[in-house]
Amino acid sequence: MNLNGTADAGDHLADYQRQGFAVVRGVFDAADVAELAAAFDRQYIAGLTHPGDFRHGNLMVRLGSDAGLGRIVKMVQWPSYTDAALAAFRTDMRLYRLLAPLLGSDIKQIINQLHWKQAGSQASDFAFHQDARFRKPPSCYRDLATSYVQTGIAVDPHTVESGALRVLPGSHRLGLVDLGSGAVMGDGAPEDALALAGLDPAGLTDILLEPGDVAFWNPFLIHGSGRNRGLLDRRFYLNGYVRAADCDRGEWAWRDGLPCPLGAPVLVHYEQLLERPEPHYVA
Repeated sequence: MNLNGTADAGDHLADYQRQGFAVVRGVFDAADVAELAAAFDRQYIAGLTHPGDFRHGNLMVRLGSDAGLGRIVKMVQWPSYTDAALAAFRTDMRLYRLLAPLLGSDIKQIINQLHWKQAGSQASDFAFHQDARFRKPPSCYRDLATSYVQTGIAVDPHTVESGALRVLPGSHRLGLVDLGSGAVMGDGAPEDALALAGLDPAGLTDILLEPGDVAFWNPFLIHGSGRNRGLLDRRFYLNGYVRAADCDRGEWAWRDGLPCPLGAPVLVHYEQLLERPEPHYVA
């Protein structure tokens, strides 16, 4: 299904409700993907200039050491404060048309992240988890199962070899599942964590994407991904949205269906935003 123009959005909504995830093909075209790829490259080059994890307000650059590649940028949170191209995509009306049937016309944003899985990386996997685990404090999020939607725009092909997202369809109906409390990034994606929770790994499904496709999923959907064993990088632009009336945090994305630009940072996840907003390195 293609959401450009007047495509029927009913298919993706039915998939989302039934499986806890859906894929919409070709939301963004080749020119859009090229713009996103250039933004990823800018952010990666800028990230490597830092000697360690760097924070400036909600902007966060996380670095790592990879056995296969050496020093890498693992993730950048909220790059849209300083990158106009990424900021435009976060409030693109093509995303809004996906989200409005689920969240309404007043939508805030909780997640704005760039993720890299470079070819040859040894530390690019994600342990199986539910995004609901990270929506804290819980008191700020109401009706999380129906008020929050995570989206991801594919910048490169997402294949089994490149470490595509792996999901357990229907697991969004299980509520919060104990899958351990350890780190998620670069900690492996062992299927035995599912078995220990009484779940059958045989039910896992790979979400295969082409550049410009959008995947979106429920915060209670169990998902993870393996490392990139392919020949091409696998980049993913994540944006998580919440119905404004059900969340006390987050940046506005759309009010009454109209895009909202970013201004001075507001409280999202960084609890010390007001006490320490200045640029600094994180110990």
